[in-house]
Amino acid sequence: MTWDALTAEFPDSQCSLDTDRPERLAIRGILSAQCTDVRVNLTAKELFAKYPEPADIAAADIEDIARMIRPVGLTGSKSRSVKAFAEKLTGEWGGVIPNDVPALMEIPGIGRKIANLIVGEIYGTPAIVVDTHCKRVMYRIGISDSKDPAGVEKDMMKVFDEDKWIAIGHLSVDLGRKYCTAKNPGCEQCPLGAFCRRRV
Repeated sequence: MTWDALTAEFPDSQCSLDTDRPERLAIRGILSAQCTDVRVNLTAKELFAKYPEPADIAAADIEDIARMIRPVGLTGSKSRSVKAFAEKLTGEWGGVIPNDVPALMEIPGIGRKIANLIVGEIYGTPAIVVDTHCKRVMYRIGISDSKDPAGVEKDMMKVFDEDKWIAIGHLSVDLGRKYCTAKNPGCEQCPLGAFCRRRV
């Protein structure tokens, strides 16, 4: 019921981060913490204009990276993470991003959410991305009572088939942005309103 209603409302749902190149998607994921995807895409565009290849970023001065990504916030930790990712990619990984969540999580700044995003979008590996929108939506409609993203992910994995895991994260984001907002949710118009457990 949830799946059918969401796909009917958002038939073209997809990742809102630009996905032109795998390594660039990964870097955008790192930059996305506590920042809007729109801002991340704009900031990353400028970063890649100056440093188009992973080797360029790996060799870049970290202070310059921090300066360029200032609009996305948390510049100290994010600049270190971006550089560490580029160094790992061009070094140990031989230019190939691993289809491996634990391996990706070895990079500071890449948690389970971003690792799931990377393997899902790049390799089509079944993985659920639980961001703030997804967590809020799944709590309100009664699929998960967990406050922890990992707990929400586990609950969703029990409800949705593997072939829906990638898409359900994007669909939840779409619903959270359009209807199931943190404040003043549009429950009357929401496609899940009729069976939402915590309808306002």
